[in-house]
Amino acid sequence: MRPVDVARRHGLSPQTVRNYEDAGIIPPARRSRAGYREYAPVHAVGLTAYLALVPAFGHSTSRRIMRAVTGDRLDEALEHIDAGHALLARDRNTLRTVEAALPHLEATAPDAATTLRTPYSVGDLAHHLGLDPATLRAWERAGVLTPQRDPRTRHRQYLALDVRDAELAHLLRRGGQPLATIATVLGQLRDAGSITALTKALEEWRRDLRSRGTAQLYAASQLSAYLDALGRSEG
Repeated sequence: MRPVDVARRHGLSPQTVRNYEDAGIIPPARRSRAGYREYAPVHAVGLTAYLALVPAFGHSTSRRIMRAVTGDRLDEALEHIDAGHALLARDRNTLRTVEAALPHLEATAPDAATTLRTPYSVGDLAHHLGLDPATLRAWERAGVLTPQRDPRTRHRQYLALDVRDAELAHLLRRGGQPLATIATVLGQLRDAGSITALTKALEEWRRDLRSRGTAQLYAASQLSAYLDALGRSEG
């Protein structure tokens, strides 16, 4: 097959196919007597596998997987695949953690923006929560709180949303949640901007995880077909 024939089958340009070959994503093509590339069915199967891997693992990891498979380094390829599966599992656990905390957040979220007129110092906030200032500093080191600093004195300044985060953290801590979990929950809340926005963001995140999971299933089948085409399948 000519480069243009393989390219058309995959919605690519001939130059892109040549680039993938040069990058080691697919095997080197045979050359005609005139020096033109001649692709075989195995190249088409390889391109199909690579294009299936991209939505499942991203461009960078997919390139590493394909280079390893094409270069007959199956263990290396499987390590990259395992890492991608582990990342997806970690993201699912994070999603479950945040979703589990939502009922508590919705039931107790304070309207801090309307109740705080001036920033709290670490002592003020500690008194407000009935905690020791050292506890708030420990929460900051764990990523639970992210107060600003006064540009002149360098003292911590807890604004309205910082107080909200501290109150929610105090609630979750009393519920037995570890600091790492609380940091994850509040990080998601800060990124979303509000609990309502966070709920919508979590729905989108779940759809993305489902899409990645099904993409990984499909990619596995296409990569298995590529191994068969290379004659390297181990059953």
